[in-house]
Amino acid sequence: MNKKTRLVVKVGSGLLANADRLTPRFAFMQRLMDDIARLRDEGYDVILCSSGAVALGLNAVGCRPEDAGVNDKQAAAAFGMPLLLNAYKQVGHEFGFEIAQVLLTLGDFEDHRRFLNTRNTVNRLLKAGIMPIVNENDSITTEEIRVGDNDRLAAKIAQMVEAERFIILTQVDGLYDRNPSEPGATLVEELRDVSEYIDATKGKSTLGTGGMLTKLQAANMAQNAGCETYIANGEAEHPLTSVLNGERRCTRCIAHERPDGMWQTWLADRLQMAGSLVLTDDAAAALSEGGPIHRDHVVSMDGEFSRGDVLHIYDQTGTELARGLSDFGAEETRVLIYNKELPADQLLGYQTHAEIIRNENMVMVEDRHLPWETPQMSETPGESVR
Repeated sequence: MNKKTRLVVKVGSGLLANADRLTPRFAFMQRLMDDIARLRDEGYDVILCSSGAVALGLNAVGCRPEDAGVNDKQAAAAFGMPLLLNAYKQVGHEFGFEIAQVLLTLGDFEDHRRFLNTRNTVNRLLKAGIMPIVNENDSITTEEIRVGDNDRLAAKIAQMVEAERFIILTQVDGLYDRNPSEPGATLVEELRDVSEYIDATKGKSTLGTGGMLTKLQAANMAQNAGCETYIANGEAEHPLTSVLNGERRCTRCIAHERPDGMWQTWLADRLQMAGSLVLTDDAAAALSEGGPIHRDHVVSMDGEFSRGDVLHIYDQTGTELARGLSDFGAEETRVLIYNKELPADQLLGYQTHAEIIRNENMVMVEDRHLPWETPQMSETPGESVR
């Protein structure tokens, strides 16, 4: 039996919930699930990343989207998720397939063991012919520990399951070269370098948490893993097959010809920055030649990270060079780099080579990766940190 093509579909809140009444848009869900059934019959494995739970629960907690705070949204998500899943389940039964809910938090993506556990769960559901419906667990997450938008969450799922196709359904035809409300705005129908259009992506939807910026970030993450991305209007009779068959306008983001492996994409494509290091000029210049980042190479650090978190590596001009897995937590790193005159084993109480990041746990940042701006480096060797 040939390997099935894997497709990740992300659907925004504006398509699933009526903006005024905050009720499910069953007609859209019917078209969507009908199209998913067609694709499953054609040999696709489909994973659906669905927004909408918060929007559908706001009426019950007595809030409008523009007035809702964090606690309101958490309560709305708890109420709205059963409504959303029940609607999907009813429509799915009509087309002869089952669904399952997979609720995730930031840690399920940023911790590598939890990442692999989630991957195993999704793969097992697909093997059983069950369509996973993935969402962030908004009822328990706070701003500090949340993914923040389902666009990038869906892109991480695409990387996780090694999907070939990724469709982001929204309420516009795709990416425009400027704000689509401006005269002369032109749809970008094919895209290789998303960074060229970052400045044209300001603003976000009323019901959702993301806008076109998060969609380009998601497309970039998928591109890095060799997955082709389509950003398209969901208001169509066949919202998915019409895109895949080239029957209507959308933005197609071409996958990289030499994609990163899964380990490299996990290291490189982060959802939040755990911490960062700034290197000496000599260490920065030699980084691409291989070798670890030793404590002697570090000028300053930022963040309260744990052992196993991915750190962003910068030179002293603020240019991001690499991302890598830390062998030490923030406190141990702090002790090592700000007391370089003392032996590492004496400082930590155990034998160590004082390599903050090993070479095999590091990936260089290339033009294909969207850079992170350097954080404010509050800790430098001249300051007291003990």
